[in-house]
Amino acid sequence: MNTKIHPPTHSSHPSLQDIRMSSREYVNPVDYQHPCDSMARFAEFLTLRYDANRTRHAYYRQLRLLHDHFQLDPAALTEAQVREWFLHLKLKRQWSPKSLRQARAALRLFFVDQLEHPDWKLFSQIRTPDHDILPAVLTRMQVHQLLAHIRLRRYRTPLKLIYACGLRLSECLGLTIHDVLGRENKLRIRQSKGHQDRVVPLPICLYGELRDYWKFHRHPLLLFPNVGRGDRRPAALAARMKAATGPMPHSSLQRLLILARQQLNLPDASVHSLRHSFATHLLEAGAHLHTIQRLLGHKQINSTMVYLHLTHQTTQDTLKLMEQLCCNLPR
Repeated sequence: MNTKIHPPTHSSHPSLQDIRMSSREYVNPVDYQHPCDSMARFAEFLTLRYDANRTRHAYYRQLRLLHDHFQLDPAALTEAQVREWFLHLKLKRQWSPKSLRQARAALRLFFVDQLEHPDWKLFSQIRTPDHDILPAVLTRMQVHQLLAHIRLRRYRTPLKLIYACGLRLSECLGLTIHDVLGRENKLRIRQSKGHQDRVVPLPICLYGELRDYWKFHRHPLLLFPNVGRGDRRPAALAARMKAATGPMPHSSLQRLLILARQQLNLPDASVHSLRHSFATHLLEAGAHLHTIQRLLGHKQINSTMVYLHLTHQTTQDTLKLMEQLCCNLPR
């Protein structure tokens, strides 16, 4: 930020790497307590294969669920038992196609790659087509109502930033003061999903809010430090935030938004819906799809194209074009 800040040299404050790790709220599965040796080896396998602890955790969790269901070492299960598990997930638990794909990918790694069962046909038989469920999007008025309803600045400010810049929750809460390029009106997002960096525009008015908010707590590194428990008077609150060793927990904003949504009787939406709303509102205002793709950090344009189905303006523009094509046709 433009305000000059001199981070302390003593070790009581977290490093930038510590902040990146704590903002994700995941640890490497190799540090878990493993029910059996095969699961410990799978955690090591995932460490070699993937860099992100979130991915390692998600895949390890799929094996843990399998273990808990049968109460057996997964390495001892037969192909028929694993098929039974997938039928249970699809018919009884009614998992979404996305969740089933994750389970299939994780268990394929365990049984085919680690245990070397190339003869198993199960994983090529599982089909998980999407059901075309569109993400929840709020109208501009609903976004205004939601943000106005959240009165505490320490919660309203990160939510406004998520909507105004199209950020993921983890990207927002993991921001440091070095990521805010105020004079350039830019925000640097480091090591986001897929370990990609990107730079997005930062509205001038929002930069002013971020600067004023930082002046309240003056943490040497974090933009949104953890508040913690204790005295809620401003001076005590600021002191705790300045000494925080990690960012605000994800659950704090998630719970708050759910409560606010219920009180306002708004549609089923989450913190991530603010990111969806950002993309949809930009598209309605005429922004190019490829520009929105870069702002959101999507690797594939197909991920961004879902917002074409959510815009009222797109439908209206298409109708006008169809009218023009049809009006001069022979009668």
